[in-house]
This record gives sequence, C-alpha cells and structure tokens, in this order.
Amino acid sequence: MRWMLLLLVGLGLPALADLQYRLAPRQIAQGTWLLEGSTDNFAKDNGGNVVNTAFIVTDSGVVVIDTGPSKRYGEALRQAIASITDKPVVEVLLTHHHPDHVLGNQAFADVPIRALAGTTELLRQQGDAMAENMYRLVGDWMRGTEVVLPAHVLEPGLHTVGGHRLRLLGLAGHTGADLAIFDETTGVLFAGDLVFYQRALTTPSSPGLGTWLQDLDTLQALPWKQLVPGHGPLASDPQPLVQMRDYLGWLDGLMREGAARGDDMTEVIRTPIPERFAGIRLARYELIRSVSHLYPLYERRALQRVDIKPD
Repeated sequence: MRWMLLLLVGLGLPALADLQYRLAPRQIAQGTWLLEGSTDNFAKDNGGNVVNTAFIVTDSGVVVIDTGPSKRYGEALRQAIASITDKPVVEVLLTHHHPDHVLGNQAFADVPIRALAGTTELLRQQGDAMAENMYRLVGDWMRGTEVVLPAHVLEPGLHTVGGHRLRLLGLAGHTGADLAIFDETTGVLFAGDLVFYQRALTTPSSPGLGTWLQDLDTLQALPWKQLVPGHGPLASDPQPLVQMRDYLGWLDGLMREGAARGDDMTEVIRTPIPERFAGIRLARYELIRSVSHLYPLYERRALQRVDIKPD
C-alpha cells in the first residue's frame, strides 16, 4: 500500500511542477513594471493569467497594482518583484473586485491592501462564489486560494508614495466601484477593467453602458503618456479608448434597437459582429454574455406598462 501511495504522489509531482506562471516583468516607465496576461479566456492551460498586473518601485518601497487570479499567481508576482528590487512591498492597490485581479491577495497579507469601499463590499458579497467558479475553470492552479478582503479604504484624490504622485479616480462603469490610477510622476494610467484593448469587454457587474462611456471621457481627459488596460496590450496612443467607445456604443445601440423592435434575446445574440471588431478577441463569446447580463434592462425600458391606463 505504501509503494502505491508513493507512486501516486510521484505521478502528481510533474503536474504540479507545470503549474508555474513564469511571470516576466517589463519596464514601461521610470520604476514602473508591467506583467501582461494573455487575451484568452480562463483555461487550465493558462491558470487564469489573462490579466495585467503592475508594480511601481518608489523611494519608499513597492506599490502593487492588482494581485492576479490565485494565491500561486500572487506568490509568483512577489518573486518577480524580488527579481527587480530588494525594496519591500509597502502597499497593494486593487482596481476592482473581480477574481482575476484580487485572488492573489493571500501572497500580500503582510502589507496593507487598499481598495475603494465599494470594491471591498462587492468582494465580501461575491468573493467566495467567484473563487469557487475559478476553481472550476482553472483547476489546480487555484489550490490553496482563499478570499482576502482589503483592510484599508481608498478615497479618490491624490495619494503620494515615495515620490510618486498617484491620482486615484473612483469610477463605476465596469463594476460600480472601479479604481483608475494615474501616476502623475511618470504619466502612466492604470485603467483597470474600465479599458479592454483587443479583447472584448465583460459586463457581469456593469451598472450601465452609459456610465461606462462617461468614465472613458474622464480617462481621456487625463494627460497620460501610456495606458495600461486591465486586459490587452500597453498603448501610448488613444486607440484603446477609441476602440472601447466604439464597441460600447455599438453594444448599447444593438440592445436598445433590439428592445424597441421587440426582438428576443436569442435574436440579438445572433447579430453579426461588425468587421471593424474582427480583431477583438472573444467578441462572440462576450456578446452572448453581455446580452444575457444587460438585455433584460433594455427590454424593461422599452416595454410600456399595459396595466396603467392613460389619463
């Protein structure tokens, strides 16, 4: 029996050894490093590494922006930081509550983890369910991962750390509680999931596409030099915002016009993707999800109450 147990353990070791994120930080500005995830969907072959995280090496220590999709990712992120600097991590800033951005928090439990109050509350309400879903999607990559809530509330405004002036913006379009971080010192804008680039946006928590479009106006008005989207490649021109505004406008018009015609959800889902969005990853997949999330709201707005008689 003992030899069988040892054999099973031995067979499992290579599989566990393959669960390595192999993060490669890339310097994008003074003291600023980006870890860029893929634009694929969550899968067991990528461990949920479909997100952009970052860190800023300041005079006082390291500021981490988002911690990734799992405890294992968070640990790999700390190792990646240590390969760049021997300065300590002094704080973590979370852009929003979605699992691919916050489930690495365990690896940073020894430092202050900060987020908007709304982000913390949403993570309190939804975190366990989201973590369970990630287990189903990516399997053993999530082993040992548990939800760790932020212990410190961020307020919008200026937040200075080690010579870096970080402008914190409290926005709402993606989840209802979205933090964008503009480093006035370097000109880098960390947009979180308010911006997806070359990857279709997700809408499970969005309060409305109109709110999201207003947030894009706010981001566009900042004097940024480089833009880090939550998903997709780094940009030094406004194309990510142009693409987002175009896509959101199309999606909003599609559902508004469909509801006005009385189309059912399946008819809207079958709408052809415009050719100009052909290069956006997962466009069909996310169209199905977005219509499922949001179309009932458009239908309710379009349908006239038949139980109320006109004056």
